[in-house]
Amino acid sequence: MQQYLTIWDLVLTPIFLLILSFIARRRRDRLYPVGHPLRRYYLPGLYVKFGGVIFIALVYQYYYGEGDTFFFFDHARTINSALGDSFTSWVRLLLRTSPDEHPELYKYTSQLTFYRDKSSYTVASITAVLGVFSGTTYMPTALLFAYLAYTGIWAMYKTFANIYPKLHKELAWAFLFIPSTVVWGSAIFKDTICMFGLGWMVYTTFRIFINRDFSLGNVFMLIFSFYLIGIIKVYILLAFLPSLSLWLLLTYSHKVKPAALRFLISAGFIGIVVAGFLFFSQQFSKELNRYSLERVAYTSQVTRGWITYASGEEGSAYDLGEFEPTVGGMMSKFPAAVAVTLYRPFLWESRKVIVLLSALEALVFIFLTLYVLFRNGPGNIFTGFFKDPNIIFCLIFSLIFAFAVGISTYNFGSLSRYKIPCLPFYAAFLILLTNQKNEFTRKQAA
Repeated sequence: MQQYLTIWDLVLTPIFLLILSFIARRRRDRLYPVGHPLRRYYLPGLYVKFGGVIFIALVYQYYYGEGDTFFFFDHARTINSALGDSFTSWVRLLLRTSPDEHPELYKYTSQLTFYRDKSSYTVASITAVLGVFSGTTYMPTALLFAYLAYTGIWAMYKTFANIYPKLHKELAWAFLFIPSTVVWGSAIFKDTICMFGLGWMVYTTFRIFINRDFSLGNVFMLIFSFYLIGIIKVYILLAFLPSLSLWLLLTYSHKVKPAALRFLISAGFIGIVVAGFLFFSQQFSKELNRYSLERVAYTSQVTRGWITYASGEEGSAYDLGEFEPTVGGMMSKFPAAVAVTLYRPFLWESRKVIVLLSALEALVFIFLTLYVLFRNGPGNIFTGFFKDPNIIFCLIFSLIFAFAVGISTYNFGSLSRYKIPCLPFYAAFLILLTNQKNEFTRKQAA
């Protein structure tokens, strides 16, 4: 078993924890003075992410012995080894320059198995840049990863907390403290970068389109986060854009007074959104063929068969049942795919400790969903969607994303990681619905 954690991790980790905590405290004191309602959550949210980094490092080193977080780090070490020879070569490696044009890169690229995979190599490049500040030592580099990711997650939380100032405590649990998002969204993973990008995308979208804040910083962060997610996990965009479009439609349609005109605008806008979504996904599929609608159906069917075979009865595979490898066949599994993402594994499906932890979290989501369903009533829930555009935004994004990962993963271990972008939004959806019912009850009592 290769030893990725060394004596330098033991020496440097406390130092980096102190430095990053000091920076975070200074930032908290500047932005959230004593008495500010969000002040109490800023440091605890960051500290649990640091805990997630340490947990992942120990589990992958001493339980699994390897893993993709260490593979990304290995690539970063190879990239940074070029600094001893040539700064120019280092920059060219970061930018994935073709070794055919620069043969001096061959001695490095021959060791970089992700070099042709733009998605994975982007993670390795970011790791290499952050590794420069830590001597390319795993734990300190991962802590820097977690700190940067937290800026996006906090921005996402702050967006909703500013809209619903009375719910800052409940929303903090949704965005900052869900165990899966803490653990799998902290260390050197694709998911960590995607949570960073998703958070900033939500924040800047709201600032630009709702608050009309067209500052250069907001525009840049929106474009940058959009581009970053597009490189690493484009299907997050395919779930986010329709949800965002519907959110903006519902937000602005209330300002149109004539009901008939409002209906026509809404119907036309929804048609444009659907057409744009299909066109967008097909355009991306030309470059990333696996994301075309037909290809996803076929790939998910193949993945199902392989994982079921490879895992056997002792593994953590799940099965949604037979379906035709077509778009129609795939859509027939929509309820099952959403359910497996949000509410499974069940406790009796847990054959591994990691899966058991995910099962306990899923059980909490089941109880919360049933509580909201019975407390609000199906009719009130349906009418409540259209009273608050933020509720329908959270729901639509959660459903689309839950379906996408549920239909294509077929392994509870992998699913616990892939589903983390939708969990905060689904939790926020439940919180906002509950608050809507509470507000209605208070008005009746008054």
